[in-house]
Amino acid sequence: MSFLELLSPLPPGLNLSLTLLSLLTSGISASVGIGGGTLLIMVMAQIMPAAALIPVHGMVQLGSNAGRAALTWPHIDRQVIAVFLPGVIVGALMAAWLLVRLPPGVLELCIAGFVLLSCWGPSLPKRSLGNKATFAAGAVTTLLSSLVGASGPLVGAFIKHSQTARLPRVATFAACMSLQHLSKAFVFGVAGFVFREWLGLMLAMIVAGLLGTWLGLKLLRGLSDQRFDTLFKWMLTLLALRLIWMGVSRLSA
Repeated sequence: MSFLELLSPLPPGLNLSLTLLSLLTSGISASVGIGGGTLLIMVMAQIMPAAALIPVHGMVQLGSNAGRAALTWPHIDRQVIAVFLPGVIVGALMAAWLLVRLPPGVLELCIAGFVLLSCWGPSLPKRSLGNKATFAAGAVTTLLSSLVGASGPLVGAFIKHSQTARLPRVATFAACMSLQHLSKAFVFGVAGFVFREWLGLMLAMIVAGLLGTWLGLKLLRGLSDQRFDTLFKWMLTLLALRLIWMGVSRLSA
């Protein structure tokens, strides 16, 4: 049995493809600020069992985002993290025992609407970026992350308004997403998911993701704040359009 066969229940070729994809998508997130995780889950959804999709993706994204946060540690807005973390805890507890869910499609359309408003609407007033809003953002986006794995654009839209420079935005976003993905270990552990079967693939994708993060950050440091802001805004917009397509598809199914 080859090394690739030992990584997960998937065929060796798919294990290798997902590992290389992790390198690519981590590089995208590090250089553009967002988008890699969503691209990764889109591909994983085509080839992985539904029960394993969100927990495995969550652990891989934990490694990618934690690596990015570590490499940009001095730029993290610690005040935002201090208030965001309690919200993450509340959101994770809600996700672990939540019984009521919105109809399929509605959630995606709501997220897309908020993201597009954040990108192209008027700037949020300062009071909407205070501690209460940050706590609420932590709780709500963590809940969504555990249920549908689609919270990245929502967190990105919030961070876009609280951090204007490229490095603090990437660093703070990575720290927030690390906390959210860490909460998934608790949520899916409570739900009985067996991480052991997928441990090899998760570790391989995390290592590849760290390499992609290092390469992406080298590219990021060569971008101006203005060009980065433009790329970040358009990446969020594309993700929102994808969510609209998903939401309409599910509502019409």
